[in-house]
Amino acid sequence: MSNPLLEEFNTPFESVPFDKIKNEHFLEALKVAIDLHKQEVEEFKNSEDGSFEAFEKFIQGGDRLGYVRSTFFNLHSANTNDEMTKIAEEFSPLLTAHGNDISLDEKVFEKIKILHDQKDKLSLNTEQVTLLENNYKSFVRNGALLSQEDKQKLRELDEKMSKISLDFSNNLLKETQNFELVIEDEQDLAGLPEGLKEAAKITAKERGHENSWVITLDFPSFYPFLMYAENRNLREVVAKASGSKCDHDNDFNNEKNCKEMARLRFERARLLGYATHADFVLEERMAQSKDKVYSLLNELKEKALPSAKEHVELLKEYAKEKDGIEDFQFWDYLYYFEKMKKEKFSIDDEALKPYFKLENVVDGVFKVANKLYGLNFTVRNDIPKYHEDVITYEITDEAGDHVALFYGDYFPRKGKRGGAWMTAYREQYVRDGKDIRPLISNVCNFTKPTESKPSLLTFNEVLTLFHEFGHGLHGILSKCQYKDTSGTNVYWDFVELPSQIFENWAYEKECLDLFAKHYETDEVIPMELVQKIKDSSNFGEGYATIRQLSFALVDLGWHTVDPSEIKDIEEFERNILDELTFFPRVEGATSSTAFGHIFAGGYSAGYYSYKWAEVLDADAFEAFKENGVFNRDVADRFRENILERGGSDHPMKLYKKFRGSEPSVAALLKRGGLN
Repeated sequence: MSNPLLEEFNTPFESVPFDKIKNEHFLEALKVAIDLHKQEVEEFKNSEDGSFEAFEKFIQGGDRLGYVRSTFFNLHSANTNDEMTKIAEEFSPLLTAHGNDISLDEKVFEKIKILHDQKDKLSLNTEQVTLLENNYKSFVRNGALLSQEDKQKLRELDEKMSKISLDFSNNLLKETQNFELVIEDEQDLAGLPEGLKEAAKITAKERGHENSWVITLDFPSFYPFLMYAENRNLREVVAKASGSKCDHDNDFNNEKNCKEMARLRFERARLLGYATHADFVLEERMAQSKDKVYSLLNELKEKALPSAKEHVELLKEYAKEKDGIEDFQFWDYLYYFEKMKKEKFSIDDEALKPYFKLENVVDGVFKVANKLYGLNFTVRNDIPKYHEDVITYEITDEAGDHVALFYGDYFPRKGKRGGAWMTAYREQYVRDGKDIRPLISNVCNFTKPTESKPSLLTFNEVLTLFHEFGHGLHGILSKCQYKDTSGTNVYWDFVELPSQIFENWAYEKECLDLFAKHYETDEVIPMELVQKIKDSSNFGEGYATIRQLSFALVDLGWHTVDPSEIKDIEEFERNILDELTFFPRVEGATSSTAFGHIFAGGYSAGYYSYKWAEVLDADAFEAFKENGVFNRDVADRFRENILERGGSDHPMKLYKKFRGSEPSVAALLKRGGLN
């Protein structure tokens, strides 16, 4: 049986041949690709000591393995099935074991250490020095200096954590997909806009419920339901289901996975000589230490908490005045937030959605990328794709030269995890003097078109699309020598800068005029609506800030102590969040058991990165506001010093080259009205 994952990709731009790949190809391809990579590792081990060229070849090796790995895991997130989930149980441990074989190989480390010890005598450029430093540190941080006995312990820990991460993610996906609120009486949908009712009708039909409506835990379903549904009892059902995912007495409970993952991370950190997992992680972050992280979070808390308390009290009074609500609960927050915002600013999501047809917003981000960076986007129907919903684009520069391929995947479906993310099927790097251009994807979960309406986005969803495309630009515009330093391969508390700064354009009239047109009349969004978007942007900002800080503090709570002390997750979260909680406690409501970012993603001891990067993005966007939001000189500086450079140098050095100085929290506080 031929295996397309093991053959040269005879496709445009060597794109992944999704149309030929079947589930049975993955494990065979992985095993062969691992063997091929082992041969490359052996070549390095047998190379001349102190040969940087051999080191470069070693670092740039594993092309086939990279394709197999990225294709499998990306599809497992965006288009999975039960068979792939089963395959993952064998796939992940094999990959982890291979990674450990390399990182714990004494001969490999010896070669790298010899180079590292004499790096000052070599004529290396900044990116090469960074590459060598990063790899040396990576080997040390992955156990290269441990005894044989401790190396075996580390290997066992990593393999266990790989399995737990996979189990956590699978449980979260299944728990999300299994919930459905079946509504048979249309009166229970009172308050919902017609488009949401129609979408719920379609979902019901897809799930086998005739003459009904179904609300799920997919974001485009449950979130607007909590925002608009007048039926308070049903809001409670949906909010509790969302707030207690994977914390029920069923097969998808993640409590054990949380505790075990945190315990293993702590044990691993101690084995490597660190006090906690957070100390291990933060050594390789801009923040450097948990003290600096807590300092930032506490400064923001001090500024945001009074505003948040005042905001919630206003909503409580508003709910009492409007509907006689005496016991304001967390399932009331979004409902009355939206009502009060509409009354206060004469604006709501439903008034804006007609101007944010998905196709127009996608075209809008492309136009912004063109005005800032000279990029052009062309739909390519000859590029294989993994699902009919996916749209593929070729990106070219102003000279017409190829820059990247871009995959847009925007609608929820069975087998696709919730949320939104950017990923790469191939990262940019140079091979044998040739610039290998990236294959970048944005995956989102927006409301599908209905029989009567196209996919219309809320303004928050517009921000999500801009955010993920900002990540995409980091990969698309990369101009690095090595895979390890290109694109988004940067410190975790720096990686959100390109995404979060790109959100800023969505608030600017010059940007909205490019794409925000009524889907029926083609009318450009009126200036008064643009002004209302700006005026209302800080409504509830204190509360939103505290909510983000809460997640960051829960993350740090797991990873700055010995987690064996955590017996009851609800109590653990309550102790951390007591000061930041505005609503009565609900039994069974936890965030940890569904906190995929930290237990199945790369944000452990790093969720603070979103707020850290907000400081960066607010400060950086000031440079655009001072010179014009589409100023090409500023855009060129941002492109050349941030987007193109990836992780080729320390992020603070790159930032200072762009901005001229270190960032200040003042711009963030000013933007949020918290100064």
